[in-house]
Amino acid sequence: MNAIETLQQEIAAVISGNKVYDAYYPIWKFYLESYMGGSEYRRAGHLTRYQMETDAEYTNRLKATPLENHCQSVISVYNSFLFREEPDRDFDNNGMTFDLEMFLRDADMEGRSLNAFMKDVATWTNVFGHSWVVIAKPNVGAVTRADEQAQGVRPYVNLLTPMVVLDWQWRRQPSGRFELVYFKYLEDVNGDVRTVKEWTKDEIITNVVNLKDQTVSETIVEVNGLGKIPAVCVYNRRSTVRGIGVSAIADIADHQKFIYNSYSEIFQSIQMDSHPSLVVAGQTQVGTGSGAIIRVEENSDPGLKPYVLDFGGSDVAGILSAVRQSTDSIDKMANTGAVRATESRTMSGVAMETEFQLLNARLSESADELELAEEQIWQYWFEYQGQQWMGSVEYPGSFNIRDTGSEIAQLQQAKSAATDPAVLRKIDEHILDWLGEEEEVLPFIDPNPQPGRLYPDGEVINSNLPAAYQPSTNPEVPEGQNCGNCEYYKAGEMYCTKFDAPVRAVFWCAKWEEREED
Repeated sequence: MNAIETLQQEIAAVISGNKVYDAYYPIWKFYLESYMGGSEYRRAGHLTRYQMETDAEYTNRLKATPLENHCQSVISVYNSFLFREEPDRDFDNNGMTFDLEMFLRDADMEGRSLNAFMKDVATWTNVFGHSWVVIAKPNVGAVTRADEQAQGVRPYVNLLTPMVVLDWQWRRQPSGRFELVYFKYLEDVNGDVRTVKEWTKDEIITNVVNLKDQTVSETIVEVNGLGKIPAVCVYNRRSTVRGIGVSAIADIADHQKFIYNSYSEIFQSIQMDSHPSLVVAGQTQVGTGSGAIIRVEENSDPGLKPYVLDFGGSDVAGILSAVRQSTDSIDKMANTGAVRATESRTMSGVAMETEFQLLNARLSESADELELAEEQIWQYWFEYQGQQWMGSVEYPGSFNIRDTGSEIAQLQQAKSAATDPAVLRKIDEHILDWLGEEEEVLPFIDPNPQPGRLYPDGEVINSNLPAAYQPSTNPEVPEGQNCGNCEYYKAGEMYCTKFDAPVRAVFWCAKWEEREED
């Protein structure tokens, strides 16, 4: 083996991935194209090619076929709920420093805040099933922390998709914990130049490879002062393979491809119905467009007269029905049927509530994975600063997905059927909760005034209650209130255990009865 072949093998080893990477790369590429849509999806050629179809015909069909991007829509719905409220980060035990504040404002040295960065992490984690976050700190030879601050040196984060992470290795420690011991990724692509970075526990190797010249133009070796590889694998959902996650659009992308091809068939069907094929003899002159004139020779064979070929393809309505069913399947898989609906659907209240609960469970699982990943990011960040992470991170655990319109309709029906003021007060409390108001905002207004009621303003309407029920004679009855002006009262002929006397057609206090039993 000569030196040139040896160099080519070394370059191939630098820029190549492991077997797991090679197996999953085509799948990740399909997920990326499905999420990006537009020209990326069109260039990928996901339309099924017809027999005997020329390249020009196939290109024209690609240009004429629209894409309904469900993958991007579903992930946007997930992110809108996940980041509707900002994560709660507590740094009281570590203290807020200048470097920490700058990191929260600019996490990746590109102007993105940590919240914006984590939103991008969630997006690509949903697309590929997992993503990587590398926490790095430049080694500029600074001796003190003041020197680092003067040069603007601090830890920052770098987001990597699985398509650029070429190789990784874990090793089980004596404690039983798996530790990342090797990590290689493609840091930059500039034309034919590739920058590949390799991390071990002891050193960091950067190779700059020129594929056109088949040379390694630069190799930089740095000491890994951290003593570990600061790379965090963020999962959407974990699979059976370590370092590989389950994509949120794994099956949705296939349905999207089916809908894409269905739209192409619809376009072809409409085009064939509107412009059928005309069969003519070789010498026949045919015009184009509506009402065109066809000229045939005078002595031509009558059997060679022009005729139209009828199109017997699929019915457009049938194809559209299949598209609607595929769209419904996407909503069922993503648990977004009630959220993404653009028109009213015939779903029962129980069905909608169940779908909201399933979506809430899915979002809570994603939030837990993001919370775990960010805690690991903070551990590495503070280790770079010579500290131990003592804070906490909390992502929203419940997303309070409610059908408020249905709830208000139910409350209105319940309020029209209720007669007990205590029940009516509870309904009003639910309405206040729906409005986001406190219970004390509105005073209690008796919806069913009755004789003998003493109201908070002191007004008494035909008071005929016994003295035991009046604040003036019984100190246990609060001022401005009596047994009838309380959410615990009940109407009817009852026996009051507090005063050991019957109360006929007036009121009795269930709370007093509870006190007596206590």
